[in-house]
Amino acid sequence: MAVLTNRESRRRGRGAGLLLAGALALQGCATMPTPHNIADAGYQVTQQTGRSATVGRCTRPVVPDGLLAGRRQVSADALADAPDILSPGDRLRLDIAGDHDLLTGFYVVAANGNVVVGQDIVLHAAGRALPEVAAELRARLLEAGLVRDVASNVRLQLAAASSITVSVEGAVFAPGFVAAGERTDPGRLAVVDHPAMGDYLGNRTLTGAIRSASGIRPDASVQAIYLLRGPTYAVIDETTAMTGGVLMDPQLAAGDRVVVLSVGCFQPDLVKPTALTQPGIRVFMSNLTRPAASNSASAIGKDTTSLPYGTRFLQALVTANCVGGAMINAQRHAVLISRNPFNGHSVVIQRSIEQLVRDANRDDIDPYLMPNDALACYDSTGESIADVINLLGNLATPAALVKSLSN
Repeated sequence: MAVLTNRESRRRGRGAGLLLAGALALQGCATMPTPHNIADAGYQVTQQTGRSATVGRCTRPVVPDGLLAGRRQVSADALADAPDILSPGDRLRLDIAGDHDLLTGFYVVAANGNVVVGQDIVLHAAGRALPEVAAELRARLLEAGLVRDVASNVRLQLAAASSITVSVEGAVFAPGFVAAGERTDPGRLAVVDHPAMGDYLGNRTLTGAIRSASGIRPDASVQAIYLLRGPTYAVIDETTAMTGGVLMDPQLAAGDRVVVLSVGCFQPDLVKPTALTQPGIRVFMSNLTRPAASNSASAIGKDTTSLPYGTRFLQALVTANCVGGAMINAQRHAVLISRNPFNGHSVVIQRSIEQLVRDANRDDIDPYLMPNDALACYDSTGESIADVINLLGNLATPAALVKSLSN
């Protein structure tokens, strides 16, 4: 059996020590240093570790240049109480007294906004109120000699409203063109199989369009939402959508524009499910800490990453199974990756999970999650050292086996 000299023993001891020190150093780097961010990357005060950091300050909302040019203001009540405006895709029912199979029947407003009755009567219906279109249709039928001048012998009614395309701009999470009033497949079949006079689409409204654009951001001005329709516009106060009460929620028409202005600061009172916000958000999670080897082992799936709007960072960490367990995990850290909607800058926030759990001022450093945020959990120092020991053991075992066989 070979006997090691003192020099060889010391040399091997130094080698093992250097290997251990190097592995520990690598493990220390694996949990990342404190992230650095651009000065104005922060969105919420709670994303900062100190109150001196720069965040948005509330300002008076500014109407974009040229938005209202050539338009006259009408009262919000005037739009809310106005008759429903017809849009392409709306399904109409025409009933003519004494007629059963010639002109009586269902008609659909075409993509160009027209309705064709018979062979020669073409009416432009989109953007007009139903009573106005019905009066013109009766006059045209009288002129063509197709009906007699008898009261109430021509009736035009709305059988089924269609979804409409409107523009939602400004302080919403997904600005752009949205389909307001989209029906589910069972809803479409019910309308066709069981026609009724009149229809109501709950999402073909101002609040429905805003929700279709993923809801207002926390910097939105809910006291002054602009609804632009043709040559007119109205300024609508939707404060009651956040606090309860009678809601001003006018029906929309194709071509409407909804503009939500920003006050330039984060308003925590707006971070909750309401008529103007989404009930839930989707976030991205990663938990590869011990004892999990993958996200599936941490029970992170599509249901886990769908959270109620208003969820905070710590609550999401519990959902990702990053909180609790053995005391060796007590010093775990987590990072939150978010994006400031004011300037598009990403911010990476590092937090001690133990501090979030134990500190009384946790709300001051526990941010609200926004749609498409991402979070990840990192192992504690104790688990990192345990990994190093396991690594050294795995490296030493083959060497000892080879040495034993050689002897």
